[in-house]
Amino acid sequence: MLVNKKSLAKTSATPGKTRLINHFIVNADGAKPWYLVDLPGYGYAKISKTEREKWEKMTEEYLSKRESLLCTFVLVDSRHKPQQSDIDFCVKLGQMQLPFGVIYTKADKEKPAVVERNTKDFEAALLEFFSEIPNTFLTSSEKRTGRDEVLHFLESVISESEI
Repeated sequence: MLVNKKSLAKTSATPGKTRLINHFIVNADGAKPWYLVDLPGYGYAKISKTEREKWEKMTEEYLSKRESLLCTFVLVDSRHKPQQSDIDFCVKLGQMQLPFGVIYTKADKEKPAVVERNTKDFEAALLEFFSEIPNTFLTSSEKRTGRDEVLHFLESVISESEI
C-alpha cells in the first residue's frame, strides 16, 4: 500500500507468510532513501512453538541492535478486539524505549462502528501501560485509506533524523 507495489511483499490468507527479515529500499533515487523492513509476525500464525521462539528472538535482536531504526509500526487488524499478543508487543517496544506507531489495518472489511470500538478498546488497553498512546493510523490497502497520513508521518520522521 505505501509504495504502490502490490507484489512487493508476499501475502497470504494464512498468517505467518513472513518468516525472515525482509528489507525493501524506498525512494532509492531520492535525496533520502530509506528501508521498509518486514519482520515475521508474532501473533496468530500456525507454527510450532520452536519456530515462534526463533521468530521472537530474531525480531527482538533486530529491534534492539538496529541503531538506524527510526520507527516501528505495529500492524493491528481493526476487525478484531484487542489481541494480547499485539498489546504485549507494544509494551515490549516501550520497555526497549523504541519509537513506534500503530497501524490499524483492514478498516474497510468491517462495519465502522466495530472498527471504532476495537480501536478505542486497543488504545484503552495501551493506556494501562503508557501515559499516552502512540501515533495511530486507520488504513485500508484496498481503498488506500490512511496511506497519505502514514507517508506524511514517515516523511517527517525521516526529515528530522540525522541518519
